[in-house]
Amino acid sequence: MKPAKLTILVAVTVASFYSASAANWPAWRGPTGSGVSPEKNLPTKWSATENVRWKIPLAERGNSTPAVWGERVFVTQAANDEQRRTLMCLDRRDGRLLWERGVDYTAREQAHPDNPPCSGSPATDGERVVVCHASAGVFCYDFSGKELWRRDLGKLDFEFGPGASPFIHGDLVFLYRGPDAKAFLIALDKRTGKTIWKNDDPPVVTAGRVDGFRGQKGLVSSYSMPILVKAGGREELVMSFPGTVQAFNPTDGRSLWSCGGLNPLVYTSPISGDGIVVAMGGYFGNTIAVPVGGAGDVTSKRLWQTVRTKNRLGSGVIHSGHVYILNTEGIAECIELKTGKAVWMERLQGKGAKQESWSSMVLAGDLIYILNQSAETYVLRASPKFELVTVNPLDGALCNASHAVSDGEFFIRTQRHLWCIGEKKKATAAR
Repeated sequence: MKPAKLTILVAVTVASFYSASAANWPAWRGPTGSGVSPEKNLPTKWSATENVRWKIPLAERGNSTPAVWGERVFVTQAANDEQRRTLMCLDRRDGRLLWERGVDYTAREQAHPDNPPCSGSPATDGERVVVCHASAGVFCYDFSGKELWRRDLGKLDFEFGPGASPFIHGDLVFLYRGPDAKAFLIALDKRTGKTIWKNDDPPVVTAGRVDGFRGQKGLVSSYSMPILVKAGGREELVMSFPGTVQAFNPTDGRSLWSCGGLNPLVYTSPISGDGIVVAMGGYFGNTIAVPVGGAGDVTSKRLWQTVRTKNRLGSGVIHSGHVYILNTEGIAECIELKTGKAVWMERLQGKGAKQESWSSMVLAGDLIYILNQSAETYVLRASPKFELVTVNPLDGALCNASHAVSDGEFFIRTQRHLWCIGEKKKATAAR
């Protein structure tokens, strides 16, 4: 497909994409990749016995987040002692398995002990579902489980292992193929899997690097997922690379602007609000803020930079001029979006054994939902005045996934179960 024709097609689908996705959770961080849900009146109170629609056991551990569309829930799952990588399709009404498709992969793939295979989350557009099984390949299925296409993008080689999740927009599937020494950002035709464009990681400036591995050779990697932001009359695909945040034309991959100042180790995805992108490094790295809509090297237009921040694995949200983030240690922060000034910093405390967090925030209205590793959900007020609304426990099982939100329900994946949480529906009066 020619770039000009593809540009028109993507532009036409923008409004319908956001509208159709409103009650769905089509990818790891929701309809826009920002962690923001348009839904109102979501439940704020539940437990292992209260407001549980259903829960199903999972065969093995996993860190991925479900994708939800209509009556379908999609979950990636390692199986057979982690030698097989699968995608499960479940009936959202009761968690019943509708179909499962997978691929065997027996070659050794490096990984952190707490990062099992199938850590990448699926993505769907309501007709097809795409999943990246890391070195085993990228696969696309229709809603009946028929394989539509697959791509072998090569073996990944990084000591902490893979974790990339695809993101579908218009006719394109965006995927960061990393972390790896030869990492790249790629756009695939969602119908065929054909490469539309591909950009290698930009060069990393290592002088004056800041990360938690001082005295060592350091780590160069990103676990980011690109996000789409609106900048005036155009869309920008924004990605946090090692050392740099960069924006591209989503239809042809042309670089629009780049901003330096990140450290070379990045775990989080960028977040955006009020015309500003915030990118965060991991493991005592840097945080930077830059306006969208620029051209070329915009490092000199950076709004602020914070050096050597707390360790951050999960991604945050932006609301009403403030940035919210939960650091890995369980410390929540509120930061002024335009200045980088800290407004408050509070340790969140539940009752579970593990109070750290690898999860990413979800914003709905003025409430923030965030999981800790004991599968307790903190509900915070998105406000410059700190307010912890409630803490909702489950059964204490390890959880490194994030919430999926769809039609008044939360889907929470622990390393034992998949839970569906929702308030009891009122019975319809007889006529």
